[in-house]
Amino acid sequence: MTHIIGLTGGIGSGKSLVAARFAELRIVVVDSDALARQVVAKGEPALEAIREHFGDDIVLPTGELDRRKLREIIFKNSAEKTWLENLLHPIIRVRTVAQLNAAASPYAILESPLLLETDQHLLVEKIIVVDVDEATQIARASARDGSDVEQIKRIVATQMPRAEKLKKADYVIDNSGSVENTLRQVDQLHRDLLKL
Repeated sequence: MTHIIGLTGGIGSGKSLVAARFAELRIVVVDSDALARQVVAKGEPALEAIREHFGDDIVLPTGELDRRKLREIIFKNSAEKTWLENLLHPIIRVRTVAQLNAAASPYAILESPLLLETDQHLLVEKIIVVDVDEATQIARASARDGSDVEQIKRIVATQMPRAEKLKKADYVIDNSGSVENTLRQVDQLHRDLLKL
């Protein structure tokens, strides 16, 4: 049985950098965001359910989900957010568990921005939190996504507070320094996790 390690952090914290390093170290990384995109891809039943619920203009002329429009709706309306989560979370969970069960590395990483906010944390034995201060998160996320700062702040506000995340962490990767420093921390943690 492969050990399952959760990897999380707020938007703009550097989760992707850390996950990519684990992948370079030949560790299976199951990315819940990638799975969330797959389940609403063109032709998927979940996309059809979303179109039926929100209307045809939630789908782009290409047949793909208009993510920006959907994000705007669910961040302004908690009932719609709950509806969407009730649709997608069970589908994502089934695919997540299947990928984790198929992992053939000494341990596997479940990368999820909402690991601690959802029941995904029940799938993992240990939790890694990638940590930076909120100002850094907002600056990095808005630079990366081209989103406006206010929208990034709203996303940060919906995520578990930093202090609470840190309390739940078994391991913390401090991503406030250089990329090299972050990668060194990942390499050390990898050596520690191999001892599991």
